[in-house]
Amino acid sequence: MSNTPLVSTIMIFFNEEKFIQEAIDSVFAQTYENWELLLVDDGSTDKSTEIARRCATQYPDKVRYLEHYGHENRGMSATRNLGLQNVQGEYIALLDADDIWLPQKLEKQVNILNTQPEVAMVFSPSKLWYSWTGNVEDSQRDFIEEASIETNTVIRPPKLLIWSTLKTKVFSASTCSMLLRSEVFERLGGFENKFRGLYEDQAFLTKVYLHKPVMVISDCLDWYRQHPNSCVAINYKKIKAERLVFLEWVEDYLSKQGVKDTDVWQALGEELWPYRHPKLSNLLETYRHFNKQLKELVKRIGRWILPVSVRYWLRTQWQRDKYRPPLV
Repeated sequence: MSNTPLVSTIMIFFNEEKFIQEAIDSVFAQTYENWELLLVDDGSTDKSTEIARRCATQYPDKVRYLEHYGHENRGMSATRNLGLQNVQGEYIALLDADDIWLPQKLEKQVNILNTQPEVAMVFSPSKLWYSWTGNVEDSQRDFIEEASIETNTVIRPPKLLIWSTLKTKVFSASTCSMLLRSEVFERLGGFENKFRGLYEDQAFLTKVYLHKPVMVISDCLDWYRQHPNSCVAINYKKIKAERLVFLEWVEDYLSKQGVKDTDVWQALGEELWPYRHPKLSNLLETYRHFNKQLKELVKRIGRWILPVSVRYWLRTQWQRDKYRPPLV
């Protein structure tokens, strides 16, 4: 493989006239230069279509404009898949039209895939970007997602499926943080058209995490814009219902793939349990809340009536019991 493989960047958009030019500029600002940009229109009705077409006309060797037949709106999965059907690169990157990359994003991630042939996908923590507004109060809200998992090492299936997609114990890959080999899509298929917006990325990542080694690097290389017109923000009230749809899709997918891993099925079962047993789940949650309040009440009473020396002794005994090795 060449040291400078072509990277196909797929940027889908729907009515993103406010942000799309900044996203495009961040691709042109990359220190890695062997890329193509596919601007894939999901039926926009604002000026973002004009901006994308103008860019493709101005840079025909680097940029292509794509749209669905009849300029239809078909959702995020179908629109990403349209881009995938037209890529020419060995590596594929995804960037939504309201997010941006830092200049070394492609260079650093291409280097990982070049030197780690078994790795199918690399991603990194994103910065949740509030300060784009310029408001003083938003400047304090930016933060980089913490990777609660070992970074800069190969993570083999199905660890990320369990801990990131199902249990959500570690941060998951945002679409703008990914770089993948094109063969991943050839072997696993693209995005699931069933998911027009919410969970379309998680459905695709389920397939990757189940089958392919992945590397998470520690560098933050993209800024994930937080704004009230994003897909997640608009559909926030639907997230719980859509998660059930997603989990049932995962259940069906695992069954069709013949997955036997008990840890995977246990994690999925734990996530589905509150949906399938809502009354018991609510009762358990009420008990947990009451138990937490009761413990806090006991602590307060103890602070009021017990001498400091007694409280210290009790705390010492509790810590000693907590860390004492179990009897064999």
